[in-house]
Amino acid sequence: MPIKPDSTVRLPDNPGALHFVGIGGSGMSGIARLFLTAGHRVTGSDIRDSANIAVLRELGADIQIGHDAAHVGAADTMVVTGALWEENPEYQEALRRGIPVLHRSHALAGLVRGLRLVSVAGAHGKTTSTGMIVTGLLGLGVDPTFINGGVIETLRVSARSGTDPLAVIEADESDGSFLFYDTSVALITNVDADHLDHYGTHEVFEQAFVDFADGASELVVVSSDDPGARRIRARTSAPNVVTFGEAPDATVRVHTIETSTDVVPGGAVSFLISYRGSTHHARLRVPGHHNAINAAGAFAVLVGLGYDPAEALAGIEMFGGTHRRFELHATVGGVSVYDDYAHHPTEVIAAVRTARAVAAPGRVIAVHQPHLYSRTRLFAGEFAHVLEQNADHTVVLDVCGAREDPEPGVTGELVVRGFAHPASVAYRPDWQDAADYIAEISRPGDLVITLGCGDVYRLIPQIVAALRQRAPARDVREQHP
Repeated sequence: MPIKPDSTVRLPDNPGALHFVGIGGSGMSGIARLFLTAGHRVTGSDIRDSANIAVLRELGADIQIGHDAAHVGAADTMVVTGALWEENPEYQEALRRGIPVLHRSHALAGLVRGLRLVSVAGAHGKTTSTGMIVTGLLGLGVDPTFINGGVIETLRVSARSGTDPLAVIEADESDGSFLFYDTSVALITNVDADHLDHYGTHEVFEQAFVDFADGASELVVVSSDDPGARRIRARTSAPNVVTFGEAPDATVRVHTIETSTDVVPGGAVSFLISYRGSTHHARLRVPGHHNAINAAGAFAVLVGLGYDPAEALAGIEMFGGTHRRFELHATVGGVSVYDDYAHHPTEVIAAVRTARAVAAPGRVIAVHQPHLYSRTRLFAGEFAHVLEQNADHTVVLDVCGAREDPEPGVTGELVVRGFAHPASVAYRPDWQDAADYIAEISRPGDLVITLGCGDVYRLIPQIVAALRQRAPARDVREQHP
């Protein structure tokens, strides 16, 4: 079974050489990068090679592929992810040798200790909101330390050490570790029940967010629109709370949101923000109604930190997106291929509706990889409903189990059975078969979008290759060769 975060193990004052198990993940690689920047010796391991690992190697990290007790070497401290299984040989070797084992959140907490900390939490929108805050601060001339769950496209990194006494982090609520930080300003994007494999009940999940809000020493910024977030607002004892969203009584109110490509060329989004009697116009470089909401939350954080509203919004407008958040990979024969991290029904709605606005009048073909057996069992019907309602056609892959053991009867077919009209969905567990099928049904003007937080993005080269076989070479435009 996966390990659980141990709140009693903290980063030593002198951690020495650090070994990261699962170093290639977006969060882990960012933390490793900060330790490398600080001059520490870093080693690590992961089950497969990746672009994150390549960058860390260039920075001096010694990384092995596969897990073996020998990889621990002369490490003084081990950093692990919550997705690690207790049987991992490197973890067991650290226990045998008495090497301190830190959950990644404690390693990060040690890195940002003593800084004015902005922590971004929520079931959806954390990575984008964190990226917007960081981009806004840089536009304001501030150089924060930051670590995000995805690469910020304009910066080409997910983490960086700054020179100012301010830090911005994506705070992961999936295993409760977002409570480990000494947060000054807390942003809660939404509280849509998820990760019930850890929390067990909705009530326990929401109580964790109440504790997160109560722990913020300066300010809590919370959604005015999300029902769960409103319940947290009602229950928190935090003295300074600011709300953001489309609700008429929001402290930072976003309205007049325009996503039509006829009005906003390039698929971007424009909107107005009203705050303290003034109204400001903004146009983002990224598409989607939900990103206007994310921008309002980021704006609320920046003005809450004391920055000028107009200048803060101008900085946010420079945000160019994050890796795996509605990311265009290629256009082949008039068919655009995008990827998105969406792995919860609410996120799928946002991603597919954004795809609809960008593709219009073309069709949207969604490629859904269910993530976790427990989530698939709990939400199969909801996934089926939102996909059928919002996509023109859906291709369902098999479940990416990640840290979980398979459950009898829980496969991608469970989602397919929830569709009211079988003709609008196809179950294709074999990836090459899925790629060939997508190419067969696609036509110029369509938008194909892979959805999931597992490894579904690895299907994209197969989709592109299958599309290429049906299109002249001159019609292929790769975004990431």
